[in-house]
Amino acid sequence: MADVLDFQRKRKAEPEPLWREELGRSLRATREDRGDRLVDVAERAGVSPQYLSEIERGRKEPSSEMIAAVTGALGIDLADLLGSIAGQVRRSRPAAPAPVGRPAGPLLMAA
Repeated sequence: MADVLDFQRKRKAEPEPLWREELGRSLRATREDRGDRLVDVAERAGVSPQYLSEIERGRKEPSSEMIAAVTGALGIDLADLLGSIAGQVRRSRPAAPAPVGRPAGPLLMAA
């Protein structure tokens, strides 16, 4: 029997948000909400201010030990932070494509 090929125009898919970018946004927002300076948090965490800045901007993929050091320096719970980030990634992820059913656009039928 013939195969039905769907030739609907494909939309450019939005890239999935990067976890490290959400982590950085969350850490920066927490730091700023608390009124802490980057240099002070970096010193308490035992990292350079430049490295912490790169984490906050989503440029670096920090190790789990580094994330724990920064959350400890901020006085926040690591599990709460990770749960919050997972929720942000889930909410900002592009919608899944609709299930394949009957095509609504033009069809090419091959015999």
